[in-house]
Amino acid sequence: MTQTPRTGYAVVIPTLARATLADCLAALVAAHGPDPDEIVLVDDRPDPDADPGALEYPLSVLGDLRERTVVLRSGGRGPAAARNTGLSAVIAPWTAFLDDDVQVGPHWCDQLAQDLAEAGPGTAGVQGVIAVPLPGERRPTDWERGTAGLATARWITADMAYRTEALKQVGGFDERFTRAFREDADLALRVLDAGWRIRQGRRTTRHPVRPAGRWVSLRQQRGNADDALMRRLHGPDWWAKAVAPRGRIRRHAAITAAGAAALVLAAAGRPRAAAAAGLAWAAGTAEFAWARIAPGPRTRHEVTTMVTTSVLIPPAATWHRISGEWRHRSAPAWQEVTA
Repeated sequence: MTQTPRTGYAVVIPTLARATLADCLAALVAAHGPDPDEIVLVDDRPDPDADPGALEYPLSVLGDLRERTVVLRSGGRGPAAARNTGLSAVIAPWTAFLDDDVQVGPHWCDQLAQDLAEAGPGTAGVQGVIAVPLPGERRPTDWERGTAGLATARWITADMAYRTEALKQVGGFDERFTRAFREDADLALRVLDAGWRIRQGRRTTRHPVRPAGRWVSLRQQRGNADDALMRRLHGPDWWAKAVAPRGRIRRHAAITAAGAAALVLAAAGRPRAAAAAGLAWAAGTAEFAWARIAPGPRTRHEVTTMVTTSVLIPPAATWHRISGEWRHRSAPAWQEVTA
């Protein structure tokens, strides 16, 4: 039997010391194949000293791999900065990024070794296959459907391996992306612009749907500010370049404008115009709510959550987009930085 040539790699995992980290590391230890040369855990909690023992159990599951593991701190600056902190400690030719809430497959190490061995000299990155388990006895919720979208997303760092030299060539992750959103697409576009290729690998990783509160979709609207930064860095067609869904920001802005107009017109004593604007707001909000309710389980909790958040999301999304455009108004395009 022909063995896959050994290609050295490090595993970098940014973490907030969540309970999922132990399962992530246990799956890595159990995976068949060549072990990583290095494991770099990056503690991105703003105040790790508040709970210094939070990593004791997760580290204990590493067994013999504990000797190859280093724990660094990144100061709570977000996953992009945490990955850069981890990258600074890597000496292996490949760096494989994992999130702390994933579980690699039982043959992940073997499959990764094969993915890397098959990567030609012009290939900088090899993406893993993400599987998101969904409930089989009912329709998935809005949050579960959103997480399931990771299975078809491009270049996500839930399981992404890059040549270390390529990462350092483009300057690593852009730390202005402080959330786990768009920082992976931005990096990939810069790697591609630098003349490298990125391909799909064979290895598989499981990404369970983590528990989330009913306001999670509202908090996610902060990502609209990151979309504004992507537009500044990669141009108005960055959606097409990143093969990313365009989203509903234009509809959200129209709904928000209609609602604001209804209030202003009512205050100005123009009831008919206010009613027309209010009707437009109501119609837009109802369409948005139904688009989220229809494919879901339609339980009382889910329906009330979708209705409430569908009222709040358009103005929140619009606000975050406008604030992002203002905050990043002077950010030069990526091509201008490298010219």
